[in-house]
Amino acid sequence: MAAAGANPKRVEELSSISDYYQPLMEFMVALPSDERVVLVGHSMGGICISPAMEMFPEKIALAVFVTAIMPGPDLTVLDAVGEYQRQVGSYMDSQYSFSNGDDIPPTSFVFGPNFMASHLYQLSPPEDLTLATLLVRPVGLFDNLLEEGALSKENYGSVRRVYVICDGDKILKQDFQEWLIEKNPTDEVKVISGADHMVMFSKSQELCACLQQLANKYC
Repeated sequence: MAAAGANPKRVEELSSISDYYQPLMEFMVALPSDERVVLVGHSMGGICISPAMEMFPEKIALAVFVTAIMPGPDLTVLDAVGEYQRQVGSYMDSQYSFSNGDDIPPTSFVFGPNFMASHLYQLSPPEDLTLATLLVRPVGLFDNLLEEGALSKENYGSVRRVYVICDGDKILKQDFQEWLIEKNPTDEVKVISGADHMVMFSKSQELCACLQQLANKYC
């Protein structure tokens, strides 16, 4: 995504969440019409793969939401994020940035090391936590989620979906994950036990096996 990982953009260059997931949309446009992919969205990535499902359903064999925010035709991004915000607790030592002025809501924030250790990587190997604290980048806080396009049953709804619950997630808690599934039922639900929010580190082999099994089943 833009301003994430190795992407060179800075979070200050993004004005909307659509700017954040633009690299994914560019990838989908460039994908040959005779190829189909498995899209995996983790955490906020669920918001990102959803518009790709709406715009390119014929290019997606399966969408997998891994402890992710999962909007749908009957559950808007705004409502899903609103429910998450009602359930989340303190962000502890995370730092906020106010690029538009101190009297206006924050524009981005950076997870603090204590929060990462207790809520994101609490079940992950310590070396992964250490590396994450060195490489962490700001996360954009976009106030224009109402502008996100609607997800239709005809397009988004035609793509097979699986939700992967991580029962040790302390930020997208299991109750919230189950609430999303109740509001927006999927074709299948998987559970990875003992996984924190960063399941790719805390239960990497289990996640890999799960994704491989799903690809074999649905593709």
